[in-house]
Amino acid sequence: MTGAGPSAGSGTGQGAGSGAASGTAWDPGQAASPGTVRRRAVPHRVTPRVAVVSLTQGTRQDDLRVGLESVLAQEGVELDVVCVGNGWDPTDLPDGVRALALPENVGIPAGRNAGAAVVSGDYVFFLDDDAAIPSTSFLADAIALFERDPSLGLIQPRVVDPTGTANPTRWIPRIRKGEPDESGQVFSVWEGATILPSEVFAASGGWGDPYFYAHEGIELAWRVWGAGRRAWYAGHLVANHPAIDPARHEEYHRLNARNRVWLARRNLPAVLRPVYVGSWMLVQTIRWRRHPKRLAVWFGGLREGWTTDCGPYRPLGWITIGRMTAAGRPPVV
Repeated sequence: MTGAGPSAGSGTGQGAGSGAASGTAWDPGQAASPGTVRRRAVPHRVTPRVAVVSLTQGTRQDDLRVGLESVLAQEGVELDVVCVGNGWDPTDLPDGVRALALPENVGIPAGRNAGAAVVSGDYVFFLDDDAAIPSTSFLADAIALFERDPSLGLIQPRVVDPTGTANPTRWIPRIRKGEPDESGQVFSVWEGATILPSEVFAASGGWGDPYFYAHEGIELAWRVWGAGRRAWYAGHLVANHPAIDPARHEEYHRLNARNRVWLARRNLPAVLRPVYVGSWMLVQTIRWRRHPKRLAVWFGGLREGWTTDCGPYRPLGWITIGRMTAAGRPPVV
Protein backbone atom coordinates (compact mmCIF):
# COMPACT_ATOMS: atom_id res chain seq x y z
CA MET A 1 0.00 0.00 0.00
CA THR A 2 1.36 3.44 -0.89
CA GLY A 3 -0.55 5.16 1.88
CA ALA A 4 -3.83 5.28 3.69
CA GLY A 5 -4.41 9.01 3.37
CA PRO A 6 -3.74 11.76 5.86
CA SER A 7 -6.68 10.97 8.13
CA ALA A 8 -7.00 7.22 7.76
CA GLY A 9 -7.43 5.53 11.09
CA SER A 10 -8.56 8.72 12.78
CA GLY A 11 -11.88 7.21 13.78
CA THR A 12 -13.57 10.59 13.42
CA GLY A 13 -16.04 9.65 10.72
CA GLN A 14 -15.17 12.83 8.79
CA GLY A 15 -13.93 13.21 5.22
CA ALA A 16 -10.21 13.11 4.64
CA GLY A 17 -9.88 16.29 2.66
CA SER A 18 -11.32 18.21 -0.22
CA GLY A 19 -10.38 20.09 -3.35
CA ALA A 20 -8.49 19.00 -6.43
CA ALA A 21 -5.38 18.05 -4.52
CA SER A 22 -6.99 15.26 -2.56
CA GLY A 23 -10.22 14.49 -4.36
CA THR A 24 -13.61 15.27 -2.90
CA ALA A 25 -16.07 13.40 -0.75
CA TRP A 26 -19.39 12.60 -2.41
CA ASP A 27 -22.04 15.16 -1.55
CA PRO A 28 -25.53 13.56 -1.46
CA GLY A 29 -26.92 16.96 -2.44
CA GLN A 30 -25.34 16.56 -5.85
CA ALA A 31 -27.92 13.89 -6.63
CA ALA A 32 -30.38 16.67 -7.41
CA SER A 33 -28.23 17.95 -10.28
CA PRO A 34 -28.06 15.20 -12.92
CA GLY A 35 -26.06 15.77 -16.06
CA THR A 36 -23.67 14.32 -18.56
CA VAL A 37 -20.08 14.05 -17.35
CA ARG A 38 -17.58 15.14 -19.97
CA ARG A 39 -15.67 12.21 -21.42
CA ARG A 40 -12.26 13.04 -20.10
CA ALA A 41 -10.06 10.93 -17.91
CA VAL A 42 -9.61 11.83 -14.27
CA PRO A 43 -6.42 13.96 -14.17
CA HIS A 44 -3.51 11.55 -13.95
CA ARG A 45 -1.58 11.48 -10.71
CA VAL A 46 1.53 9.53 -9.91
CA THR A 47 -0.41 8.20 -6.91
CA PRO A 48 -4.18 8.31 -7.50
CA ARG A 49 -6.43 8.54 -4.46
CA VAL A 50 -9.19 5.98 -3.91
CA ALA A 51 -12.06 6.37 -1.48
CA VAL A 52 -13.10 2.93 -0.20
CA VAL A 53 -16.43 2.03 1.41
CA SER A 54 -16.96 -1.31 3.13
CA LEU A 55 -20.49 -1.94 4.43
CA THR A 56 -21.26 -4.46 7.16
CA GLN A 57 -23.76 -5.43 9.84
CA GLY A 58 -21.04 -7.02 11.92
CA THR A 59 -22.14 -10.59 11.28
CA ARG A 60 -19.07 -11.63 9.25
CA GLN A 61 -16.16 -10.08 11.08
CA ASP A 62 -13.55 -12.60 9.89
CA ASP A 63 -14.55 -12.08 6.26
CA LEU A 64 -14.70 -8.33 6.83
CA ARG A 65 -11.11 -8.26 8.06
CA VAL A 66 -9.92 -10.32 5.09
CA GLY A 67 -11.58 -7.88 2.71
CA LEU A 68 -10.25 -4.78 4.46
CA GLU A 69 -6.74 -6.18 4.61
CA SER A 70 -6.91 -6.93 0.86
CA VAL A 71 -7.74 -3.25 0.31
CA LEU A 72 -4.95 -2.02 2.59
CA ALA A 73 -2.48 -4.22 0.68
CA GLN A 74 -3.14 -2.34 -2.59
CA GLU A 75 -0.06 -0.89 -4.25
CA GLY A 76 0.33 2.30 -6.26
CA VAL A 77 -2.65 4.11 -4.75
CA GLU A 78 -3.43 6.36 -1.80
CA LEU A 79 -6.42 5.20 0.26
CA ASP A 80 -9.15 6.72 2.39
CA VAL A 81 -11.05 3.74 3.85
CA VAL A 82 -14.22 3.70 5.91
CA CYS A 83 -16.07 0.72 7.35
CA VAL A 84 -19.77 1.51 7.70
CA GLY A 85 -21.61 -0.37 10.42
CA ASN A 86 -25.22 -0.71 9.26
CA GLY A 87 -26.88 -0.83 12.66
CA TRP A 88 -23.55 -1.83 14.22
CA ASP A 89 -20.58 0.01 15.71
CA PRO A 90 -17.52 -1.39 13.88
CA THR A 91 -14.77 -2.52 16.22
CA ASP A 92 -11.41 -4.25 15.94
CA LEU A 93 -10.71 -2.77 12.51
CA PRO A 94 -7.26 -2.90 10.90
CA ASP A 95 -5.08 0.19 11.24
CA GLY A 96 -5.84 2.57 8.39
CA VAL A 97 -9.61 2.01 8.45
CA ARG A 98 -12.02 4.47 10.03
CA ALA A 99 -15.40 3.47 11.46
CA LEU A 100 -18.77 5.01 10.74
CA ALA A 101 -21.56 3.62 12.93
CA LEU A 102 -25.16 3.99 11.73
CA PRO A 103 -27.66 3.62 14.61
CA GLU A 104 -29.95 1.36 12.56
CA ASN A 105 -29.88 -0.75 9.41
CA VAL A 106 -30.77 1.75 6.69
CA GLY A 107 -30.40 -0.74 3.86
CA ILE A 108 -27.50 -1.53 1.56
CA PRO A 109 -27.73 1.43 -0.87
CA ALA A 110 -28.22 4.06 1.85
CA GLY A 111 -25.42 2.53 3.91
CA ARG A 112 -23.01 2.73 0.99
CA ASN A 113 -24.03 6.33 0.34
CA ALA A 114 -23.41 7.21 3.99
CA GLY A 115 -19.89 5.86 3.68
CA ALA A 116 -19.22 7.63 0.39
CA ALA A 117 -20.14 10.94 2.01
CA VAL A 118 -17.25 10.76 4.51
CA VAL A 119 -14.37 9.61 2.30
CA SER A 120 -12.65 11.38 -0.57
CA GLY A 121 -10.71 10.45 -3.65
CA ASP A 122 -10.43 10.59 -7.41
CA TYR A 123 -12.24 7.24 -7.48
CA VAL A 124 -14.67 5.49 -5.15
CA PHE A 125 -14.58 1.73 -4.57
CA PHE A 126 -17.35 -0.25 -2.86
CA LEU A 127 -16.57 -3.64 -1.33
CA ASP A 128 -18.99 -5.96 0.46
CA ASP A 129 -18.00 -7.38 3.83
CA ASP A 130 -17.73 -10.91 2.43
CA ALA A 131 -15.69 -9.93 -0.64
CA ALA A 132 -11.96 -9.39 -1.14
CA ILE A 133 -9.57 -8.40 -3.93
CA PRO A 134 -6.74 -10.96 -4.18
CA SER A 135 -4.38 -8.97 -6.41
CA THR A 136 -2.41 -6.14 -4.79
CA SER A 137 -2.61 -4.24 -8.10
CA PHE A 138 -6.41 -4.53 -8.45
CA LEU A 139 -7.18 -0.84 -7.87
CA ALA A 140 -4.21 0.39 -9.90
CA ASP A 141 -5.21 -1.91 -12.78
CA ALA A 142 -8.80 -0.67 -12.68
CA ILE A 143 -7.64 2.95 -12.69
CA ALA A 144 -5.41 2.22 -15.68
CA LEU A 145 -8.55 1.09 -17.57
CA PHE A 146 -10.30 4.38 -16.78
CA GLU A 147 -7.26 6.35 -17.87
CA ARG A 148 -6.99 4.48 -21.17
CA ASP A 149 -10.69 4.84 -21.95
CA PRO A 150 -12.42 7.97 -20.63
CA SER A 151 -15.79 6.64 -21.87
CA LEU A 152 -15.81 4.16 -18.95
CA GLY A 153 -17.77 5.26 -15.90
CA LEU A 154 -17.99 2.09 -13.79
CA ILE A 155 -16.05 -1.16 -13.61
CA GLN A 156 -17.19 -4.48 -12.16
CA PRO A 157 -14.60 -7.26 -11.94
CA ARG A 158 -15.04 -10.97 -12.57
CA VAL A 159 -16.21 -12.65 -9.36
CA VAL A 160 -14.60 -15.91 -8.24
CA ASP A 161 -15.33 -18.13 -5.26
CA PRO A 162 -11.88 -18.62 -3.67
CA THR A 163 -12.71 -22.16 -2.51
CA GLY A 164 -13.09 -23.43 -6.07
CA THR A 165 -16.88 -23.80 -5.89
CA ALA A 166 -18.59 -23.25 -9.24
CA ASN A 167 -19.20 -19.55 -9.81
CA PRO A 168 -22.85 -18.56 -10.40
CA THR A 169 -23.54 -17.15 -13.86
CA ARG A 170 -25.55 -14.33 -12.24
CA TRP A 171 -22.20 -12.73 -11.40
CA ILE A 172 -21.73 -12.08 -15.13
CA PRO A 173 -24.10 -9.15 -15.75
CA ARG A 174 -25.06 -10.01 -19.32
CA ILE A 175 -28.04 -11.73 -20.93
CA ARG A 176 -25.66 -13.72 -23.15
CA LYS A 177 -23.26 -14.81 -20.44
CA GLY A 178 -20.34 -15.96 -22.56
CA GLU A 179 -17.04 -16.76 -20.89
CA PRO A 180 -16.45 -15.29 -17.41
CA ASP A 181 -13.13 -13.74 -18.46
CA GLU A 182 -14.66 -12.00 -21.49
CA SER A 183 -14.84 -8.24 -20.92
CA GLY A 184 -17.50 -5.91 -22.30
CA GLN A 185 -20.01 -3.17 -21.66
CA VAL A 186 -22.93 -4.00 -19.36
CA PHE A 187 -26.22 -2.51 -18.18
CA SER A 188 -26.37 -3.89 -14.65
CA VAL A 189 -23.68 -4.76 -12.14
CA TRP A 190 -22.98 -7.12 -9.27
CA GLU A 191 -22.69 -4.57 -6.48
CA GLY A 192 -20.21 -6.36 -4.21
CA ALA A 193 -17.06 -4.84 -5.76
CA THR A 194 -17.48 -1.80 -8.00
CA ILE A 195 -15.28 1.21 -8.75
CA LEU A 196 -16.22 4.53 -10.34
CA PRO A 197 -14.59 7.91 -10.90
CA SER A 198 -15.94 10.05 -8.07
CA GLU A 199 -17.38 12.65 -10.46
CA VAL A 200 -19.38 9.94 -12.22
CA PHE A 201 -20.71 8.59 -8.94
CA ALA A 202 -21.81 12.11 -8.00
CA ALA A 203 -23.44 12.70 -11.39
CA SER A 204 -25.31 9.40 -11.11
CA GLY A 205 -26.88 10.47 -7.82
CA GLY A 206 -25.25 7.61 -5.93
CA TRP A 207 -26.98 4.38 -4.95
CA GLY A 208 -30.78 4.45 -4.81
CA ASP A 209 -31.57 4.73 -1.09
CA PRO A 210 -35.23 3.58 -1.26
CA TYR A 211 -34.43 0.12 -2.64
CA PHE A 212 -32.99 -1.13 0.67
CA TYR A 213 -31.86 -4.31 -1.10
CA ALA A 214 -31.93 -5.62 -4.70
CA HIS A 215 -31.63 -3.95 -8.12
CA GLU A 216 -29.75 -0.88 -6.96
CA GLY A 217 -26.90 -2.06 -9.21
CA ILE A 218 -29.12 -1.93 -12.28
CA GLU A 219 -30.10 1.64 -11.53
CA LEU A 220 -26.51 2.72 -10.92
CA ALA A 221 -25.41 1.18 -14.24
CA TRP A 222 -28.29 2.86 -16.09
CA ARG A 223 -27.42 6.21 -14.56
CA VAL A 224 -23.77 5.82 -15.48
CA TRP A 225 -24.98 5.44 -19.07
CA GLY A 226 -27.20 8.45 -18.44
CA ALA A 227 -24.13 10.44 -17.42
CA GLY A 228 -22.65 9.83 -20.87
CA ARG A 229 -20.32 7.00 -19.81
CA ARG A 230 -20.40 3.20 -20.06
CA ALA A 231 -20.55 0.50 -17.39
CA TRP A 232 -17.90 -2.14 -17.99
CA TYR A 233 -17.36 -5.76 -16.93
CA ALA A 234 -13.60 -6.37 -16.68
CA GLY A 235 -12.99 -10.09 -17.01
CA HIS A 236 -9.28 -9.82 -16.26
CA LEU A 237 -9.85 -8.20 -12.87
CA VAL A 238 -10.88 -10.55 -10.05
CA ALA A 239 -12.76 -10.14 -6.80
CA ASN A 240 -13.36 -13.05 -4.44
CA HIS A 241 -16.79 -13.82 -2.98
CA PRO A 242 -18.41 -17.02 -1.69
CA ALA A 243 -20.94 -18.63 -4.03
CA ILE A 244 -24.12 -18.35 -1.98
CA ASP A 245 -27.75 -18.33 -3.10
CA PRO A 246 -29.35 -14.91 -2.45
CA ALA A 247 -32.87 -16.31 -2.94
CA ARG A 248 -33.13 -17.64 0.59
CA HIS A 249 -36.42 -16.21 1.83
CA GLU A 250 -39.72 -14.62 0.86
CA GLU A 251 -38.42 -11.15 1.63
CA TYR A 252 -35.93 -11.51 -1.21
CA HIS A 253 -38.69 -12.41 -3.69
CA ARG A 254 -40.88 -9.53 -2.53
CA LEU A 255 -38.14 -6.92 -2.79
CA ASN A 256 -36.97 -8.36 -6.10
CA ALA A 257 -40.41 -7.68 -7.59
CA ARG A 258 -41.15 -4.40 -5.82
CA ASN A 259 -37.80 -2.94 -6.80
CA ARG A 260 -38.22 -4.07 -10.40
CA VAL A 261 -41.28 -1.82 -10.63
CA TRP A 262 -39.54 0.98 -8.72
CA LEU A 263 -36.65 0.77 -11.16
CA ALA A 264 -39.04 1.45 -14.03
CA ARG A 265 -40.94 4.19 -12.19
CA ARG A 266 -37.77 5.97 -11.08
CA ASN A 267 -35.86 5.81 -14.37
CA LEU A 268 -37.96 5.12 -17.46
CA PRO A 269 -40.24 7.34 -19.53
CA ALA A 270 -43.89 6.49 -18.89
CA VAL A 271 -44.33 4.71 -22.21
CA LEU A 272 -41.56 2.21 -21.40
CA ARG A 273 -42.52 1.35 -17.82
CA PRO A 274 -45.24 -1.23 -18.62
CA VAL A 275 -43.02 -2.76 -21.31
CA TYR A 276 -40.14 -3.24 -18.88
CA VAL A 277 -42.28 -4.59 -16.05
CA GLY A 278 -44.31 -6.76 -18.42
CA SER A 279 -41.20 -8.37 -19.88
CA TRP A 280 -40.04 -9.33 -16.38
CA MET A 281 -43.48 -10.63 -15.46
CA LEU A 282 -43.17 -13.00 -18.41
CA VAL A 283 -39.61 -14.00 -17.48
CA GLN A 284 -40.47 -14.74 -13.85
CA THR A 285 -43.68 -16.59 -14.72
CA ILE A 286 -41.73 -18.91 -17.01
CA ARG A 287 -38.88 -19.35 -14.51
CA TRP A 288 -41.11 -20.10 -11.52
CA ARG A 289 -44.12 -21.75 -13.14
CA ARG A 290 -43.49 -24.82 -10.97
CA HIS A 291 -43.19 -22.72 -7.80
CA PRO A 292 -46.62 -21.11 -7.31
CA LYS A 293 -46.00 -19.98 -3.72
CA ARG A 294 -42.80 -18.21 -4.71
CA LEU A 295 -44.58 -16.66 -7.68
CA ALA A 296 -47.45 -15.46 -5.48
CA VAL A 297 -44.99 -13.61 -3.23
CA TRP A 298 -43.33 -12.10 -6.28
CA PHE A 299 -46.61 -10.82 -7.70
CA GLY A 300 -47.41 -9.35 -4.28
CA GLY A 301 -44.17 -7.41 -4.46
CA LEU A 302 -45.10 -6.30 -7.97
CA ARG A 303 -48.36 -4.80 -6.68
CA GLU A 304 -46.47 -3.09 -3.87
CA GLY A 305 -44.12 -1.56 -6.42
CA TRP A 306 -46.99 0.19 -8.23
CA THR A 307 -48.73 1.46 -5.10
CA THR A 308 -45.91 2.67 -2.81
CA ASP A 309 -43.59 5.67 -2.88
CA CYS A 310 -40.44 4.87 -4.85
CA GLY A 311 -38.62 8.16 -4.34
CA PRO A 312 -37.77 10.83 -6.92
CA TYR A 313 -38.25 10.35 -10.66
CA ARG A 314 -35.13 10.93 -12.75
CA PRO A 315 -35.81 9.56 -16.23
CA LEU A 316 -33.23 8.36 -18.69
CA GLY A 317 -33.16 10.61 -21.73
CA TRP A 318 -34.07 9.28 -25.14
CA ILE A 319 -30.51 9.83 -26.33
CA THR A 320 -29.28 7.59 -23.50
CA ILE A 321 -31.93 4.99 -24.31
CA GLY A 322 -30.79 5.12 -27.92
CA ARG A 323 -27.14 4.62 -26.89
CA MET A 324 -28.08 1.66 -24.70
CA THR A 325 -30.16 0.14 -27.51
CA ALA A 326 -27.35 0.59 -30.04
CA ALA A 327 -24.99 -1.07 -27.54
CA GLY A 328 -27.27 -4.12 -27.40
CA ARG A 329 -29.51 -3.69 -24.34
CA PRO A 330 -32.54 -1.40 -24.54
CA PRO A 331 -33.95 -0.80 -21.04
CA VAL A 332 -37.05 -2.91 -21.62
CA VAL A 333 -35.72 -6.24 -20.32
